[in-house]
Amino acid sequence: MSILKLVIRDILRRKKRVLYAALGVAIGTMTVIGILTISLAGEERIYDQLEKYGPNLTIVPSIYNLDMTLGNLSLGTLSVGENYIAQEKLSKIREIADREIKLALNINDDGDIAVLAPKLFINTEVNNISVMVVGIEPSVESSIKTWWQISSGKYFNGSYEALVGSITAELLKLDVGDKLLLNGDYLTIVGILEESGSSDDYQIFLPLNTMQSVFGKQGLISSVDIRALCNACPVEYIAETINDSIQGVRAIAVKQIATTEMNLMAKVNNFMLTLAGITLVVGFFGVLNTMVSSINERVKDIGIMRAVGASRRQIIRIFIYEAIIIGILGGFFGYIAGTFLAYVVGPLIFEGIVIAYVIEYLPVSIAIATVVACLATIYPAYHATKIKVADSFRSI
Repeated sequence: MSILKLVIRDILRRKKRVLYAALGVAIGTMTVIGILTISLAGEERIYDQLEKYGPNLTIVPSIYNLDMTLGNLSLGTLSVGENYIAQEKLSKIREIADREIKLALNINDDGDIAVLAPKLFINTEVNNISVMVVGIEPSVESSIKTWWQISSGKYFNGSYEALVGSITAELLKLDVGDKLLLNGDYLTIVGILEESGSSDDYQIFLPLNTMQSVFGKQGLISSVDIRALCNACPVEYIAETINDSIQGVRAIAVKQIATTEMNLMAKVNNFMLTLAGITLVVGFFGVLNTMVSSINERVKDIGIMRAVGASRRQIIRIFIYEAIIIGILGGFFGYIAGTFLAYVVGPLIFEGIVIAYVIEYLPVSIAIATVVACLATIYPAYHATKIKVADSFRSI
């Protein structure tokens, strides 16, 4: 009888003990696979959002918080700086953005390269409900937010017209053709946006000029989005140049925000993988305990094998084969359980995340479980080779 057949027959005879050992390894690999699957889906979501919006910048007013103290007493913080950006600064911002992009890509075209989308935000009340109203340049905004779809009505093309987010329209019971009273002026709702899962769903959009006129903010904007329209554009360097050259504004590269989010995700993953490592250690000792018990139960069998000429290497192979089978079982079920765990826990961690099973993680799971099982078998297998024939017969 071959060694493998002998191992399989022995495993079938001790099914419960072997399954308990495989379960200990499966729990550890389940945690690892679950974390890796959630992490991969989270990273893909971040990169998809980054690709969706394009490599861009957001420019906001430069406001500083100063800590006010009286001796050792804190009096709170004082915000210093303007809450708006002068619209006249847009030309300087465009000049810097276009110049840096042309230098980086060796472009000699005199036309505009970057797309600048200024915005003006005002928080006001409509029907006694607080709502955010946003002034935008209609043609520019539509070119940046390519995911915008109109569920009813049309996109605005006049001055005193409004576009309403889906959730805001539902909450305020607004429909196409309704009149909207904002700060004493009436505007006509011409379109309702389809729900996109973003903050746009909760906002009302007006043409920028109309917004400035209605709320008395002529020549002022709240922020500027810049879309560079190329993957190789040096957005970080553009942000640095704008910050150094234009007073009262702060440019932030969206890539930097994504990098910060990725770093935070990496820290969370490292913490969770540490916990998974602890779980694998528990599984390690579970397999170790199973193998030690197996040796104690099989002293007679091992002695007989030694008596009929089995070598120490063959005895070790028996236990290694058994560990490999435990590892394969634990890794397979750990992969299934880990994927299911990701489906359950993933959406609770990252809103809107799409979890998909990653078949490439199956061999990873089996490899981890097999390595843990084999490491846990080294000492019991070595101990089994020390059993003497005389000792085995005394145990009969």
